[in-house]
Formats: sequence, structure tokens, C-alpha cells
Amino acid sequence: MRGEKLAPGELHLVVHICIFNEKGQLLIQKRQKDKEGWPNYWDLSAAGSALKGETSLQAAEREVQEELGITIDLSETRAKFSYHFEAGFDDYWFITQDLELSDLTLQEEVADARFVTKEELEVLKNAGEFIPYFFLNQVFELKNATSIHF
Repeated sequence: MRGEKLAPGELHLVVHICIFNEKGQLLIQKRQKDKEGWPNYWDLSAAGSALKGETSLQAAEREVQEELGITIDLSETRAKFSYHFEAGFDDYWFITQDLELSDLTLQEEVADARFVTKEELEVLKNAGEFIPYFFLNQVFELKNATSIHF
């Protein structure tokens, strides 16, 4: 449960989903100004905590549905990489899906969404308007990577 202390041996799973369109642009979302943690910042396509008993895949598909109102199918893929932290880990999923902004139904915690190029993402990052993920400079290269080296 959110806010509850983890029992010994329990880990927290967070999923992050990067959705690219057929043009190679990344779908990003802007967090609401009253959102806890990084309010009013641009973020990856969707993200959130897994529910107890959920797999990473299930959590990723659910978060995209909840936040963006679209259905994705991750059954033929796997998370691109996991980043481990003291109390758990973050799984990062990368997919390409042909969609338009008009296909989205934004949840109340999402203020806006748009597609960006690598250059546009760099501008947001340099302006301090994007969550500073450690791999942000490589996000476009990671999309097609078969092995990852940070």
C-alpha cells in the first residue's frame, strides 16, 4: 500500500513506459501542478507503482490505460532495463505504436501530452522542465538497442 513501510524482504516496483510513434517521436506527459513528486514537470509517456501481486508487464499496461486512456500490448516484449534502488526497482518499457494525440484520454493527474523529437526533449531537459532521468540523453538510442551500456 502506498505510504506503508515495506516488510523485510519486500521490494517496491515502479514501471516507466516510453511510447514512440511511427515517426520516431517520443510521447511525453506533463504532470499536474499539484502532483506529489515532480509537479508540473514533463515525464515519460506513463509511469507508476505496481499493485501488490502485479507483474511489471501488467503494471505497465495498466498505467498506460489509466493515465493515457489507450491500450497497449506488451506480451511480445520485455522491459528494456531495470534500475535498482535501495527499496526496489524501476522497470523501463519501450514500445513503438502508431497513435495520435487525439487517441488519448488523459487522466486527471496528467495535465498535457505531446510528441517530441530528440532535439525538443533536449530543450525541455536543459530548461529544467523534464524529470532528470539519468538516461535521458540516450532515450532515443535505447529504443532500438539490443544491449545497454551506461
